[in-house]
Amino acid sequence: MLARRIIPCLDVRAGKVTKGVRFLENVDVGDPVAMARHYYEQGADEIVFYDITASNERRGIMVEVVRAVAREIFIPLTVGGGLRTVADMRAVLLAGADKVSIDSGAVRDPQLITQGAREFGSQCVVLSMQVKQAAAGAHLPAGYEVVIDGGRTFTGRDALAWAREGEARGAGELCVNSIDRDGTAEGYELRLTRLISEAVAIPVIASGGAGEPRHLLEAFTEGAADAALVASMLHYGQHTVAGLKRFLAERGVPVRELAWPGAARQPGAPK
Repeated sequence: MLARRIIPCLDVRAGKVTKGVRFLENVDVGDPVAMARHYYEQGADEIVFYDITASNERRGIMVEVVRAVAREIFIPLTVGGGLRTVADMRAVLLAGADKVSIDSGAVRDPQLITQGAREFGSQCVVLSMQVKQAAAGAHLPAGYEVVIDGGRTFTGRDALAWAREGEARGAGELCVNSIDRDGTAEGYELRLTRLISEAVAIPVIASGGAGEPRHLLEAFTEGAADAALVASMLHYGQHTVAGLKRFLAERGVPVRELAWPGAARQPGAPK
């Protein structure tokens, strides 16, 4: 069985890491460069950087911040927010990102997935989905709707159908974020995560709602996720990446071992 990944998520607004609840009431929590380095040293498997207002503001991503983060970490870095063209994708990859996360731009122009996969390889393209529960019907048979522009624009797209289309177009991974659970610390939306995980053959990343270690365990078992995004429970110092890995390993979930001395010195790291 492949090791499950723990991925700290840095939502960035105006150059600062920020966190909200259901995409509202955001507060700044720190510097993205320092926080990325901190999580790298704790043993994070990857880092995700989202410029959360770029799409809604119709502007490009803050490439200088991406470049600064990339200089500080030596694990995969995924970058998203405001990527609307292959040129946008190329810019963040040249700035040091290993993968690009496309969301609103892909919904508006699904060819962006195809073009990105053709140009850079599927392994570089992550389709990020912001999803909200809705009444199931003819247009939304799965009962989940894709929402874009930072949770501001409802698309009428069924989340399950969009996940399948994204895979068919060449996305190498899906990041499935539940708007209903985002920032609540109540746990991931397990039904949604499993629904999509069982429908596609590419890795699925659970996102939105992690508040305690058992939520990650549930995402990997009940939700059938391949990786989990974590934000608040790390940002506010309640847990460490190393501590979460130890918790999961003790319960039979395969995780990647901590490979450098700095990680072992972090609070909660396995001995």
